[in-house]
Amino acid sequence: MDSYLSLLQSVPLFNGMQNEDIRRLLDCLNTRKQCYQAGELILLAGEPAGNVGVLLRGRAQVVREDYAGNRTILAQLAPGELFAEVFACASGGTTTLPISVLSVTESEVLLLDYRRIIASCTSACAYHTKLIANMLSVLASKSLFLNCRLGHLSKRTTREKLLSYLEEQAAFHNSRCFAIEFNRQELADYLCVERSAMSAALGKLQAEGLVRYQKNRFWLPGKMDTNS
Repeated sequence: MDSYLSLLQSVPLFNGMQNEDIRRLLDCLNTRKQCYQAGELILLAGEPAGNVGVLLRGRAQVVREDYAGNRTILAQLAPGELFAEVFACASGGTTTLPISVLSVTESEVLLLDYRRIIASCTSACAYHTKLIANMLSVLASKSLFLNCRLGHLSKRTTREKLLSYLEEQAAFHNSRCFAIEFNRQELADYLCVERSAMSAALGKLQAEGLVRYQKNRFWLPGKMDTNS
């Protein structure tokens, strides 16, 4: 685990902690590290929502599937990002997951027992209170993220959803030239639109000079009107 301590320092859950503090907390939290192959499920919908995960290496996605097998991507995960914390905290670890977490590439994951996070450890380590405060901050940030995604999905047309998402990415990268983390199918799944309709909308936006793109790289030449 020592090889990942510098990464864990960047995880919001361990904000303000040094390597030795994190190492001691990991012992308190009943953590376990697991490896997954590309396409393997890390967490499966219907399982108990008792674990909080940290992606240590690779790429993963939080997904939801309906009864017809249609998949919606709820979030893309990069190393250092948390997952399943909202569901574990909301249910107290007593209900089941409504989502699955898929390993997109070969990956390593750190799983933490939610009950150990919210309860003071027997050794009364000094940073456990800080850990709980950090978790509250993490949940607030996730709420903001979900609210922003809802803003994209509330748009009426595929065009409006695309423009909303691309403007958000430009702001996030602080540049009108940026790369997104999704391929075309993943982007369609994230925005809950048909891939063919999305491709047609992208082509039209490029023809109008509002968007330029090559694979997953985009350039927004100027101000975009999402209502046009």
